[in-house]
Amino acid sequence: MESPWAPLRRRMFLILWLAQLGSNIGSWMQTVGAQWFLVESSENPALVSLVQTANLAPSLMLGLIAGVLADAFNRRRLILGANIFAAGAATVLTVVATLGLLNPDSLLLYTFLIGCGMALSSPAWQAITPELVSRDEIRAAAALGSVAMNAARAVGPAVAGLLVAVAGPAFVFGLNALSFVGTSVAIYSWRAPRQDPAEREHVGEALAAGIRYIRAAPRVRRILLRSGLFIFPASAVYALLPVAVNGHLRLGSAGYGLLLGALGLGAVLGVLLLPRLRTVLPDNALLGGSAVVFAAGAFASGYLPPGAVAALLVPAGFAWICTFSTLNAAMQLTLPEWVRARGLSVYLMVAAGSQAVGAVFWGSGATGAGYAPTLAFAAGVLVLSGASVLVLPLLPGTGHLDRSVAGTELHLPSGGEPQPGAGPVTVLIAYEVPPDRNDEFVNAMHRVRLTRMRTGATDWELVHSVTDQDQFREIYDVPTWREYLRQEQTRTTGEDRQIIQHAWDLAEEEPRVRWFLPASA
Repeated sequence: MESPWAPLRRRMFLILWLAQLGSNIGSWMQTVGAQWFLVESSENPALVSLVQTANLAPSLMLGLIAGVLADAFNRRRLILGANIFAAGAATVLTVVATLGLLNPDSLLLYTFLIGCGMALSSPAWQAITPELVSRDEIRAAAALGSVAMNAARAVGPAVAGLLVAVAGPAFVFGLNALSFVGTSVAIYSWRAPRQDPAEREHVGEALAAGIRYIRAAPRVRRILLRSGLFIFPASAVYALLPVAVNGHLRLGSAGYGLLLGALGLGAVLGVLLLPRLRTVLPDNALLGGSAVVFAAGAFASGYLPPGAVAALLVPAGFAWICTFSTLNAAMQLTLPEWVRARGLSVYLMVAAGSQAVGAVFWGSGATGAGYAPTLAFAAGVLVLSGASVLVLPLLPGTGHLDRSVAGTELHLPSGGEPQPGAGPVTVLIAYEVPPDRNDEFVNAMHRVRLTRMRTGATDWELVHSVTDQDQFREIYDVPTWREYLRQEQTRTTGEDRQIIQHAWDLAEEEPRVRWFLPASA
């Protein structure tokens, strides 16, 4: 069994991981400072929950374009620029708070701007992982990414709670600004593999290709669904815990930080135990069980005394990292390289969007019904989410697909290749299939259709001759010749080739491929 700490033996991964850890600690300190500022400024649960919304809404708004930029441009420069922007916003927030000019509206605005910087860099951060470690270490690297987040959750809130009580929110805002500076220095020291500018996709093409891929990738869509089903109800804990702390728990900012620290401690323990747990439980069982365990922590936060809440938040933190680590690794291993950042950006959009929208929903519910009944309701939804894995599990093959790429020879006549921008290209493939294999062939071609649509096709159809039962024609369109070459040379993975080859093997002879462009007048 691969050690969960194996990726840390790689120097650059270690440097960037430590930088990410520091940045996450700063972000959690910022969250505690912002939420406690609002708790003391207003007793409205909806307003307090808006800190989570302001921080995460940018990922919902900018997530897809951030993924497109991460796939189309230099990821190192993108991360560097986004972190410098976030550092600037955090610095302005610190100055405004220090001068005593901060109010709830300006706090939420600067939180939103900091979130914009983080949203622009997150897909690129996720996508560079396979460039830093081997494929065998991706699951461990994904878990360590969760460690960086959750160890920060264990340390950052606890320290921030004490610092807010002693020095005020402005001090922790300043520490967050410094954490972004440290991340910028670390990413600047990394030399990413060079990418030929000619290989980069135009932004418009990259955006359209990413959307087509997600639409035609059932395994990826199921990962996204499982993410939303867990995170939306789980976000109630993060939205309403500060209200509960100020309510029946009667703890100050330090106590709030310690309760968040209990969640983070459970997450760190999860990293240590999760590799062993995976050897005895399948991913779907982990997802279902984690939702139920987190439900217990949600219910406890609304009704039980501080000691019991802290005790149940530790396993809740364990459940949180089980879910995130499982889904994140599944995405990393299921997405091919060419669309990885775009696919991860959609995953981050769903995760952040579920938390952002959930925070507003649960905060509004608590304003009307009270925080305790709202947390109890969220716990019930979490139990239903866990049970739903029986009918909506991760699909077979998730995280275990052949993602190698091998280009194909097109056998074009000399001098006959179109200009890269020519299009749309219509591809026609002729098959001769014995009548006794027709049904099997049609079923196989349904899988081929998804492969074509994932890798660049905009339209696809399979037609059958009326007069000759062994004649089939596959017809699909690709926007440009350049996109078609990408489809054949850099996007079609080993798994896709197996699907296509299975259909081709049902034909009596090698299928004939022809290409058509619009006829010029």
